[in-house]
Amino acid sequence: MRITFLSPAPSMAGGTRVIAIMARQLSARGHDVTVVATSWPKRSMREVFRDLKKGILVQPPLRSHLDGLPLKIIRLPDSGPITDAEVPDADIVVATWWETAEWAKELSPSKGRKIYFVQGHEVFPNLPLDRCRATYRLPFPKIVVSRWLAEVMAEEYGDHDVHLVQNGVDHKQFFAPPRGRHAAPTVGFLYSTSEIKGGDVAMRVIGDLMRRNPGLRVVSFSTQEFKQARRLGIEFHHHPPQAEIRDLYAACDVWLSTSRSEGFNLPAMEAMACRTPVVSTRTGWPKHGIVEGVTGHTAEIDDVDGLVGAVEKVLALDDAGWRAMSEAAFQSVAECTWERAVDEFEATLKKIAQS
Repeated sequence: MRITFLSPAPSMAGGTRVIAIMARQLSARGHDVTVVATSWPKRSMREVFRDLKKGILVQPPLRSHLDGLPLKIIRLPDSGPITDAEVPDADIVVATWWETAEWAKELSPSKGRKIYFVQGHEVFPNLPLDRCRATYRLPFPKIVVSRWLAEVMAEEYGDHDVHLVQNGVDHKQFFAPPRGRHAAPTVGFLYSTSEIKGGDVAMRVIGDLMRRNPGLRVVSFSTQEFKQARRLGIEFHHHPPQAEIRDLYAACDVWLSTSRSEGFNLPAMEAMACRTPVVSTRTGWPKHGIVEGVTGHTAEIDDVDGLVGAVEKVLALDDAGWRAMSEAAFQSVAECTWERAVDEFEATLKKIAQS
């Protein structure tokens, strides 16, 4: 098949990573794959100074998951829109973000059967909400990455005909041998200033945990800078190499995720692949992927006390109990591979193309 992915400005974010994995593996299977991606919007000096006054430094990422892919990448010189002129004729054209879905709607039929690859419910406060919601009502077949997103499409948009293709984990990259609890109880989390990622909630949970548990070790990493980490007693790793991230997961007794909205939540699955139980809000993959009290715990969105209590339940386990939860977490994602995800994605594309 000839397959085109329409991508927003690429970055090191999870959504770009999934696009890169799908595109690379489909190309390796003999499909003619192209990724058409926008560039980050150009900003005026007035906008830059305005944000600096607010303490915000917005910089395009120096790297992205699309870098070095062995397939055709078309980079637009601006932030869009993507039009017929930039898109090759194909059998399938895949929108991967609300704005690319708007653009896909205007493409001619020769550009391929239009599919909406939904990796998140993109109704965020900084976006035009009416336009975002309208894209989920477009008459495109949808592929969603989690059962939670399938529920959202059904409950909020009346669309029950969606195809679930759950993301996978690279077990060659994310793994760890069996282990017991660490001598110093250790909690890990992905640092973010994003409201959607619940960065404020994470800091409240971590603060409460450190006050209630003297000697608690806290580990974090992010592509963002976290200048207060040392002052707060947090061991922070800025932009660690991909090969080192598994060691950060394995350094923890429990991994914490506090997102308010999460299409999937790759770090939660990666942590489990590294034998670390997860405590998460009930959104994205963890809502159905975590077996309560067996592989970790879940709590309601914004429930600081519930998240603190759930983390403390894991930390309170004796060594045998923790080993059992660690093993259960590991086994629960053992068959969640990218190979299986691409198998299902490829089969879904073929089915839609033939319908």
